[in-house]
Amino acid sequence: MTLSHLTRDLESSPATIRRDLALLESQGFLTRTHGGAQATELKAELPVRYRDSTERDAKVAIARKAAELIPHGRQAIAIGGGSTAAEVARNLTSRTDLTIVTNSLTTAYELASRSKVKVVMTGGVLRPASFELVGSLAEGALNAINVAMTVIGADGVTAVNGLTTYDDIEARTNRSMVTHAGRVVVVADSTKLGEVRLARVADLTEVTDLVTDDGAERSEISAIERAGVRVHLVRV
Repeated sequence: MTLSHLTRDLESSPATIRRDLALLESQGFLTRTHGGAQATELKAELPVRYRDSTERDAKVAIARKAAELIPHGRQAIAIGGGSTAAEVARNLTSRTDLTIVTNSLTTAYELASRSKVKVVMTGGVLRPASFELVGSLAEGALNAINVAMTVIGADGVTAVNGLTTYDDIEARTNRSMVTHAGRVVVVADSTKLGEVRLARVADLTEVTDLVTDDGAERSEISAIERAGVRVHLVRV
C-alpha cells in the first residue's frame, strides 16, 4: 500500500504512518518501499517475542495437558523452544523432582526465575528469531544425554511429512532432542496441523503423543492417529 492510501484509510498523519511503518519493519512484519510498504510473506516465521499472543487460549490449555503427561518421580526431561513449550515450563514451576534440559532461553527463564527445578542448558549459537541455541555445540550436548521425555513444539505437523520447522539448523538441533528421548510429546496448536515447513525434524513414527486443540481438522487428526500417535485434544 502507498503512504497516501494508509494516511487516508487510517485517518492519520504521514509522519505517524512513517514511524509506524518503520517500527513494523524492524519487527519483521512488513517491508518498506518507496512511498509505502508491502506485506512480508504470510508464511514467514513470526519472531518468538510475538508468538505468545497468538492462539493464547489454545496454548495455555495445551501446555496444561502436556504438563499432566509428565509423571511424578525424579527424572530428566528435555523441553524445546517456542511459546507453547515455554508455557509447559510455566506449568512445572512447582515440581521439585525434575531436571530439565533445554536449548531455549525462553524456557530456561520461565523455570529459573520462579522454581526450584534444576535447569541444564546446552551451548550453541543463539538464533534471534526463536531465542534457541542451535548448531554443533547444542547438538553435541543433546547427543551426550538421555532423557525420559522430550516436549517439543513444531511449526508444521502432518501425517506425511511429520514435524517440520522453518530453519534447517534448528531442525537438526531439535532432532537431537527427539532421538535420545524415551517418549516424545509434541505440543502444537491446531493452526500448525496440516502445515509443512522447510526442514524436517522427525517422522511421526518417532512421536508418541501430540497435544493440540479441538480446532484441528478431523481428517488430519485421524491420519496422525493412524501413524501411531496418541492425540490429546483440549477444548478451547
